[in-house]
Amino acid sequence: MQIDIVTIFPAMFDGPLAAGILGRAIERGTLVVKVHDLRAFATDRHRVVDDVPYGGGPGMVLKPEPLFRALDSLAAEVGGRPHVVLTSPEGDRLTGRTVERLSRESRIVVLCGRYEGVDERVRERVDEEISIGDYVLSGGELPALVIVDAVARFIPGVVGDERSVKEDSFSRGLLDFPQYTRPAEVSVERPDVPEGATSKVPDVLLSGNHAEIRRWRKREAVLRTLVRRPDLLATASLDDEEREMLDELESCGRAALRKAKAGLTS
Repeated sequence: MQIDIVTIFPAMFDGPLAAGILGRAIERGTLVVKVHDLRAFATDRHRVVDDVPYGGGPGMVLKPEPLFRALDSLAAEVGGRPHVVLTSPEGDRLTGRTVERLSRESRIVVLCGRYEGVDERVRERVDEEISIGDYVLSGGELPALVIVDAVARFIPGVVGDERSVKEDSFSRGLLDFPQYTRPAEVSVERPDVPEGATSKVPDVLLSGNHAEIRRWRKREAVLRTLVRRPDLLATASLDDEEREMLDELESCGRAALRKAKAGLTS
């Protein structure tokens, strides 16, 4: 898969694309990411890519011609039209399903919005607009990195253990279950707990009983989703066992859920 990023600040991508899972995937050639300077597609001496908005108002707007030239150039490379994404606070919220769908594209172009946005005519060349949240950033570079990182995880060979992708939060509409590692017991130093108190890993995880561990993890994932993100359950893909767990937890009532929430956030 290849992802092309069009931006006026290409230097913002140097570090993130060279580190961690993304960096290794790019180095191996499992994923190709190319960053293009939008100013390279300007034709004037000063490489101007923005202008004041018609009708007045604050800020600047990205001009259409440099973006059109960038898209034409990238389309010519592949002899066809790549899937074009515009980062925008007006776009659809980025979700796990969106990410998985994008990972099936052979080539994606991500246009990084800036200033007051892009000339409206650019949207005629865009397949979809994506937002990473209901807030405004100074530009689309950080959302573009989020999209690249999230999409890359679904590309075979990018993540070493593909089970971790399948079991990630949101893969089926559930948050992940709690994770623990060594040591099995740590001291708790907080003013609201007695001196010498400790926090222990749940006994079931130390039992070696894989069936019980599996069931505990499923129940905790359902509980955590119910408490923290109940909106996800409307479209979650639950199996029969998880639905039974959900029914049981919902029947406990609000008081029990408040207690569970306190335990999850402590």
